[in-house]
Amino acid sequence: MADQSDAGLFASPLHERHLDLGAKMAGFGGWSMPLEYTGSVKEHNAVRRGVGAFDVSHLGKAVVRGAGAAAYVNACLTNDLARLAPGQAQYTLCCNPAGGVVDDLIAYLRSAEEVLLIPNAANASSVVRLLAESAPDGVQVDDLHHEYAVLAVQGRASDETLDAMGYPVGHDYMSFVEVEHAGAAVVVCRTGYTGERGYELVVPNAAATAVWDSLLTAGAAHGIVPAGLGARDTLRTEMGYALHGQDLSSTITPVQARLGWAVGWKKDSFWGSDALRAEKEAGPSRLLRGIVSAGRGIPRPRMAVSDAAGVRIGEVTSGTFSPTRGAGVGLALLDAAASDGDQVFVDVRGRREPFTVTKPPFVTPGVPA
Repeated sequence: MADQSDAGLFASPLHERHLDLGAKMAGFGGWSMPLEYTGSVKEHNAVRRGVGAFDVSHLGKAVVRGAGAAAYVNACLTNDLARLAPGQAQYTLCCNPAGGVVDDLIAYLRSAEEVLLIPNAANASSVVRLLAESAPDGVQVDDLHHEYAVLAVQGRASDETLDAMGYPVGHDYMSFVEVEHAGAAVVVCRTGYTGERGYELVVPNAAATAVWDSLLTAGAAHGIVPAGLGARDTLRTEMGYALHGQDLSSTITPVQARLGWAVGWKKDSFWGSDALRAEKEAGPSRLLRGIVSAGRGIPRPRMAVSDAAGVRIGEVTSGTFSPTRGAGVGLALLDAAASDGDQVFVDVRGRREPFTVTKPPFVTPGVPA
C-alpha cells in the first residue's frame, strides 16, 4: 500500500528521492508527485534533446485474469484487443453508455487469461469498479494501484540508458518484455506520452528505488535529468496528445476527440458502442483540433474561441507555451465546420489573440529546435 505524504495525498515509493532532488511537489489525482526539479522548460528540452526520467506512479494499475479475461476486456473497452499477440500493448478507452470517456488507458496483453491495465490516477478506481461489476464467473479484476510504481524513460538516448542497465531495448512500439531487477519482475514497454522514443517501466514498489537509482546512474553519460509532470504536460501538448479531464471526458466522446482509430468499429459491441456508432454515422457537431498562436497569445483551458466575425465556435481544452516551437499551442473543441488553416481568435484575458487551426503534432519528435 502506498504511504500518505505530509499533504494527505498518496505518495510514490520514490517520494523521498524526489525531495532529496529538490523537487517541487504538487497534487495529481490524489497523489503527491513532482511538478518540476530544476524547471519545466529545462526538463522539457532535455527530453527532446537527450533523455529524461519521469516518475508517473500515480497512474493506475490493474490486472484482469482468468479464463476468457482478454475476451472480456475486449467486450468492454473500445479498441480491438483481439488484434494483439501476447507481449503487445494497445491504447484504448473505457466509455459510458452515452459514448463519453470514463478514461483512456493502455492495455498490456500478457495472455488470453491475463491483461494488465494502466488507467489514469483519478479514474483508476472507476475503471476497476466497472470491470469488476460485470465480470463473468471465473474472471477476477484486481486493483494494484498501490503495489506498483511506473517510471517513464523518454528521449532519443532512452535505448542507450536502458541498455546500460542491462535491459532489452529496440523492441517494437507498443510491445513489452519482462526483466528481473533487484529480484523483482519489471515490465519494459515501448510506450510514452512525449512523442519521443521511450519506454515505460512497471515496477513493484519494493524495487522502485533500486530501478530509479540505476536509471539515473546509467543515464548520466547521456545527460539524463529527472523530469516532472509539468514537462510531461508541455511535451504531450506539443504532440497533440489528449488528456482525460480536459480533451476527453464523460461528455467528450472519442468521435469528437478524433480518436476513432482507437475504436474497434468492426467488433460486435463494447461499452458505448451504440451511441458512438450513431454519432459517427450522423457526424459530430464538434471536433478536437489543434491551434497555434499567430502572435504572442498563450492558450489555456476553458478560454473561448471565436471566428473572424466574433462568433463563439468553441473553447480551448489544453494549452501551453511550446518550448520547442517558441509559441503558444493547444487543443480546442471547435464547431465541426472549422478546418485546418482557419484563423480563429482566443479570448486571452480579454484580448482577442489570433491563432491558426493546425493539425497536430506541432513539433517533429527527435528534432529539437
